[in-house]
Amino acid sequence: MKKMKRVVLLVLDGTGIGEMSDAAKFGDKGADTLGHVLAQKHPALPNLSALGLGNIRRWKDYEDEEPIGCYGRMAEVSPGKDTTTGHWEMAGLPLKKPFPTYPHGFPPEVIQAFEEETGMKVIGNKPASGTAIIEELGPEHLRTGALIVYTSADSVFQIAAHEGVIPVLTLWDICRRARRILTGDNAVGRVIARPFEGMPGAFVRTDNRRDFSIDPLGPTMLDVLKAAGKDVLGVGKIEDIFNHRGLTKSDHAAGNPACIDSTIEMLKKPGWSGLLFTNLVDTDMKYGHRNDVAGFAACLEEFDRRLPEIIRLLGEDDLLIITADHGCDPAYPTTDHTREYVPLLVWGLGLKEGVDLGTRASFADVSATTLEALGVENKLPGTSFYRDIVEE
Repeated sequence: MKKMKRVVLLVLDGTGIGEMSDAAKFGDKGADTLGHVLAQKHPALPNLSALGLGNIRRWKDYEDEEPIGCYGRMAEVSPGKDTTTGHWEMAGLPLKKPFPTYPHGFPPEVIQAFEEETGMKVIGNKPASGTAIIEELGPEHLRTGALIVYTSADSVFQIAAHEGVIPVLTLWDICRRARRILTGDNAVGRVIARPFEGMPGAFVRTDNRRDFSIDPLGPTMLDVLKAAGKDVLGVGKIEDIFNHRGLTKSDHAAGNPACIDSTIEMLKKPGWSGLLFTNLVDTDMKYGHRNDVAGFAACLEEFDRRLPEIIRLLGEDDLLIITADHGCDPAYPTTDHTREYVPLLVWGLGLKEGVDLGTRASFADVSATTLEALGVENKLPGTSFYRDIVEE
């Protein structure tokens, strides 16, 4: 069976494709990120449609009679709906136990330990929208220098600070300290630096965000590929999600345009063989969490316009996979992630066209397929669909 030289895995962060059967348990009944965006704003997505995006749900305006790609959707078996959980599962590491969440804020012992570790006071300590809480507490932070600590429905310990009060490098160090104390029962999925700038009434978050994830709790396809001597290239916050583990090279580009540019530049470089893993965060961070349906639609359009730049760099030994890590429905009443299926689009020169891959039982099928395509043996979970798309 034909083996691939390179696999390009693009994650459209937060671009779910409809509620999972257990969505109600997560408070997400009726969530449908992509469905709502397409219905309300009708973005032009000719290239994604050609790959089969509309065929997944039989969306009339997006369905292609003869798609050039293979298509389907994937269910998440892990008990979560956050970035770390989603990416780990697609890398072959499903979780059996969810990361801890804090709907009422962090317990006193966590805040006390954090204040003692950093020598700084905390304000906030509650679930909140990141933009809303800096508007609420930013002025007090400017007056007192106290750190704004908050969380969300996800397992995150977020620290917001004005760059004029706490330099970015100092904030990152504070986050590393927080990461060290958040262990055991309080081992949150991510500690996130949320720097901002501006004046009261006009605060804006900067691109100096950094995520400090817990170390993967088991082997992932990144580890397997690296051990097999393959190149493992990360773009965007991939290095944060996997705590820098399993990567041979990384570019912490910020924002979709920069991440797409970086992906293209890596594809242009000859001589490497393995995985190129890119997270495109803007759909989630800039638009899903801010209930901005129009912005979400425009972001998808921009990706669609640039998709041919990526595809034209792919040869007969390359495989392209486009998916997502969870939902983040901008038309839903909350600003949180949503428990949804994720889309699955697959393309490669010489591969079968128009194959309906159905509903995959786990995001881990991405890992199984990637490893089989690259000819790397492994014992990670997941069911490969590679044989379904390879011409005999």
